[in-house]
Amino acid sequence: MKLGFLLGYSGKQIHIPIDLIKQAESMGYDSVWTAEAYGNDAVTSAAWVLAHTSKIRVGTAIMQMPARTPAMCAMTAMSLDQLSDGRFIVGLGASGPQVVEGWHGVPYGKPVTRTKEYIQIMRKIFEREGPVEFDGQVYQMPNQSEGTTGLGKPLKSILAATDIPIYTASITPAGLRCAGEVADGVFPVWMDPNKYSVLGDSIGQGFEKAGGGKGLDNFDVAPFVTVAMNDDLNAAYDALRPWLALYIGGMGAKNKNFYHEYATRLGYGDAADQIQTLYLSGKKPEAEALVPNELLDEVSLIGPRERIIERLGPWKEAGKRGEVGSMLLGVQDPVVLELLANEML
Repeated sequence: MKLGFLLGYSGKQIHIPIDLIKQAESMGYDSVWTAEAYGNDAVTSAAWVLAHTSKIRVGTAIMQMPARTPAMCAMTAMSLDQLSDGRFIVGLGASGPQVVEGWHGVPYGKPVTRTKEYIQIMRKIFEREGPVEFDGQVYQMPNQSEGTTGLGKPLKSILAATDIPIYTASITPAGLRCAGEVADGVFPVWMDPNKYSVLGDSIGQGFEKAGGGKGLDNFDVAPFVTVAMNDDLNAAYDALRPWLALYIGGMGAKNKNFYHEYATRLGYGDAADQIQTLYLSGKKPEAEALVPNELLDEVSLIGPRERIIERLGPWKEAGKRGEVGSMLLGVQDPVVLELLANEML
């Protein structure tokens, strides 16, 4: 199994922990992942990290697809791939309607359709087999819609490319099927390593649609795994409750919250309903208090050092089965990163 860790996105001031990244690189970490919301962008941070390292791979979790055309994303990926000797990973996501329509000012549309078309176009650009033409529901190349000049022509990338890996962020059945069909990997925002079928059934359907022998041998399931190491177990639980409560209760509307639906599929439907009701009514502390310890334990690594080592067991078994290829750790403590490197690598 490979290990990576998440940088997240910055607040008012950009901070990239280069010394920590170099330490992780020396420990054998495979990857580090940048992010974006509506402040710093993921690509600039990724370029900075690539320029200051020599071995570790750098991915974007995520580049917001509606913010960039597929061709622009391909140009960025090809440039960083060449400049870093093949260490860049494309990580794509649909983002959410609030950011897409409120910040980027474009329609949210159909995220799964967008993802499929986006990756198909990127692959065509990478392959450089000829000028790229595409006629989809979301993207047309050349574009001949209202307001165009009619002068657009199919083009072939000037820049050569290798087979750059493309991951997508998803937890919905449709999104997971899409990842299995057209991507090289998927990163769920969290995962229970003992309940692979919650993700795997849909991913497998995508493999079947892709054909060509595609399967877990050539596809990376790379969940985010948050770590809270603390000798006080209750304090460790409490440190992570706001995180899950935000996603389950506040990330979306009452009847359209993918994370609420995902928690339900994991077996926590009643708790998810209560958390969402309280969160949306402004009772955040009460919502956070209802996040089950059992759910936190299933998707995170929590507690004292020895407890975390013990609870790595299911992750190791999932790795042996090929159901988890990478663990992308939500922690930036060098002590914790070293512990997990010693136990997993």
